[in-house]
Amino acid sequence: MTLVLNHLDAAVDAVLARVNGPIVLGLPLGIGKPNPFVNRLYERMKADPSRPLTIITALSLEVPTGKSDIEQHFLAPLVERVFKDYPDLAYVKDLRAGRLPAHIQVHEFFLKTGDYLGNALAQQQYISTNYTFVARDMLGQGLNVIAQAVASEGEGEAWRLSLSSNPDVILELVERFAETGQPLLKVGVVNRQMPFMPNGAEVAPDFFDLVVTDPAATHTVFAPPNAKVSTADYAIGLHASSLVPDAGTLQIGIGSLGDAIAQGLIVREQRGAEYRQVMAALCPEGLQGRELGRFETGLYGCSEMFVNGFLRLMEAGIVRREVYPDATLQALVNEGRIDPAAPGEAALQALREEGRISEPPSAEDLAFLQRHGLGPDDIGRGPLRGGHCMTGGFFLGPTDFYEHLRQMPAAQKARINMTRIDFINQLYGRDAHETELKRLQRRRARFMNTTMKVTLLGAAASDALESGAVVSGVGGQYNFVAMAHALPDARSILMLRATHETQAGPVSNIVFSYGHTTIPRHLRDIVITEYGVADLRAQSDHEVVKRLIRIADSRFQPQLVAEAQAHGKLEAGWTLPEAWTHNTPQALDAVLHPWQQSGLLPGFPFGTDLNDDELKMVAALRRLKKATQHPVELVSLAVKALWEGKEAPPSYLQRLGLDEAQGLKGLLLKRLFAGNL
Repeated sequence: MTLVLNHLDAAVDAVLARVNGPIVLGLPLGIGKPNPFVNRLYERMKADPSRPLTIITALSLEVPTGKSDIEQHFLAPLVERVFKDYPDLAYVKDLRAGRLPAHIQVHEFFLKTGDYLGNALAQQQYISTNYTFVARDMLGQGLNVIAQAVASEGEGEAWRLSLSSNPDVILELVERFAETGQPLLKVGVVNRQMPFMPNGAEVAPDFFDLVVTDPAATHTVFAPPNAKVSTADYAIGLHASSLVPDAGTLQIGIGSLGDAIAQGLIVREQRGAEYRQVMAALCPEGLQGRELGRFETGLYGCSEMFVNGFLRLMEAGIVRREVYPDATLQALVNEGRIDPAAPGEAALQALREEGRISEPPSAEDLAFLQRHGLGPDDIGRGPLRGGHCMTGGFFLGPTDFYEHLRQMPAAQKARINMTRIDFINQLYGRDAHETELKRLQRRRARFMNTTMKVTLLGAAASDALESGAVVSGVGGQYNFVAMAHALPDARSILMLRATHETQAGPVSNIVFSYGHTTIPRHLRDIVITEYGVADLRAQSDHEVVKRLIRIADSRFQPQLVAEAQAHGKLEAGWTLPEAWTHNTPQALDAVLHPWQQSGLLPGFPFGTDLNDDELKMVAALRRLKKATQHPVELVSLAVKALWEGKEAPPSYLQRLGLDEAQGLKGLLLKRLFAGNL
């Protein structure tokens, strides 16, 4: 029987009383963590070395603080405005500061990107696994408690809970524990700021052993502000958007690249002539094989992560192709034998012909027909029901993304199915019907993922450095790549910026070889940089090498050619075609800058939590930070700033703590900032 508790401390008491000895606590990734409950349990166990605690989770989010005094001054008002009462996780603070007690361990399977590169304990306790296998691996780690933030609706007999952002792992976990007979204490903690999601995320209160309704567990949902979409991001996103066929399936991720793809698709749909002009300028070799038309049927979103870009694509009427939870029905829709918009009697006849319903229909058949708007009272009166145009495993986004979900009309929200990650991230289901259903739903799929490095033989490194230091995690990338090869009309698309900045200057992200691999070379498919698209599927090694050099930054192409030839992967007499040698940031900026200035490709296509003054300050601080990594550039900026003598607005200086700057360093920073505005 479910125990409902109205106090967090009582919930901690109940967990400690019900689980003897060590606690192995599973927490959802991202925003599904019940931070106030976790913090109180952690502090209680931290004070008692006789009770070991192991936390297994991923993506533990933390309010940004800034590394320098200027960054800290700038962030303080923004954090107060955007993150409000979001409580940081105490175990994260201790892990970062090296204060984690010896009897407590934290195992993450996906780290916040780049945040733990210098943290030996986090690196040592990281678990490398596919997202699809997390439930299995939690079971193997001896999990005995799982705690999750939930949304709540209704009262009394009508009281329902929603797993909201994170039905991804817990549903499979509960199944696996039930099958093995191992005990698992399930704790649901109500956070009334979590959007209530229906369908696969909705559960009865008795799904949990403990439900905590303490108002102190309600707090602002962590909302990372939208990142600015750069020129390189837009180039990559536009190329990617031209590979998405109508009536297909789409996966994209969070961040500026995801926003760039979504904006590219919206421009393609709503401003077709301008879209074709931009693409023609980006693709001087021609647009053969590109998709440039509108979406007459629309797309189905199937992604481990439901992000803001998907919501915008739904609002634009692009993500609208609905799929249905029955293989026979889905097959008939795919074949055009059932029109989802107006099914009518023809739908019943088709279902009879395929043996899906009998004549006369049984009680089970009638229930099936009524669920899909084909019952005796519904037939011919409207579209098919019970379909979804968006399937996701978890979500994360800016403040207005959550507010959209909270305010979304029930009929629209019903088209979103937050569900299990083992359903989304892999093709093979729990039975033959589910596997066939996935094949039928995921037509013409384009699974888009980001990566850090691609070798000239087509392998990709997406989660760790050559040293083995973990940057983030594998997540679902490997599974989506494998699924793209298993589905007959799907493609895997890996995207990366051609270079990245270091203290020594720009470095190519396309390399001859790399000491770590996330995606092996035999699963190579499509790779995109800002300089174009390399289709690698079924190509020989020397052709793969050429196609990747074609989309590399031209400053590094000669070196890549030399390395490939030295290792016998490129014929000795081969030389770079002249047409390939113009891959430079300056050339790219010349193509896209007019479209960015016109508003077709805005820096923040889906808005930002920053105001105009903050955007100006951020731009100046970024230029200043970049210059500090390059001494020559810094000296040049300093001379320029002192010569020009520009003044920054007093409110900007006050915001950054520079209004009363003293000494040579303080005065120089003040001048440098003003000079970069």
